[in-house]
Amino acid sequence: MKTNNLTISNESKLTIFGGVNVIESDDLLFEVADKFVQLSEKHSFNYVFKASFDKANRSSLDSFRGPGMEKGLESLQKVKDKFNVPIITDIHEPGQADPVAEVCDVIQIPAFLCRQTDLVVAAAKTNKIINIKKPQFSSAKEMFHAVKKCEAAGNGNVILCERGNIFGYNNLVVDTLNFQLLKQSGKPIFFDVTHALQQPGLLEKSTGGRGQYVFDLAKAGVSQNIAGLFLETHPDPDKAKCDGPCALKLSELDAFLEKIFALDKLVKGQL
Repeated sequence: MKTNNLTISNESKLTIFGGVNVIESDDLLFEVADKFVQLSEKHSFNYVFKASFDKANRSSLDSFRGPGMEKGLESLQKVKDKFNVPIITDIHEPGQADPVAEVCDVIQIPAFLCRQTDLVVAAAKTNKIINIKKPQFSSAKEMFHAVKKCEAAGNGNVILCERGNIFGYNNLVVDTLNFQLLKQSGKPIFFDVTHALQQPGLLEKSTGGRGQYVFDLAKAGVSQNIAGLFLETHPDPDKAKCDGPCALKLSELDAFLEKIFALDKLVKGQL
């Protein structure tokens, strides 16, 4: 699978889908994109910039959602033009698929919505790469239904993304066996390490998280010989408007990636 001449596969060097959780400002997008682009050159990895224009699946009405599709796509286009990088963002309604496809190279189906047939089919019909998050309530093999929906719509360029399963209240657990089960689909497998650290609904108006364990959990995923890592960061996670408790601090990104790519190289026998 390729986007912008970048090869994405379980056998190739890790691809990074990295950026911020939600669009807060153009300045924030530029700061984070600039850092990722510099590090993609330093560590020689495939990179796709990530940011959401709308966080529709929020714990509370008071939770920050983002600028909306029109303004959000304008901001993402600015990042694409300025840094010459591919873009990934998520959609929540079928009518968003075509406008988003005009800007983005990868369209993401949020975990809660991967069973929404009309949404999945609309995304697939754009012929963009489709990144489908595995729901917190689904088994790995249930994801094959979403893959079949995309293929029936004429698009086999699908990525499946692990992000943990709900375990009791306010807790997610990542079963590393899921990575191998997901591979039976024949598709590239990613690990959303950021959202696997969530503690859903823990805080009064937002989701809690355990960002201090991001490297420990990422190692577990990368050890499973996967295609990529989905990662969100922020210059000051304590002040992030959404999912700050799960985000990696931007100043720690270089050291994080250096260790992760060393592990990826060892796992894939490329030493």
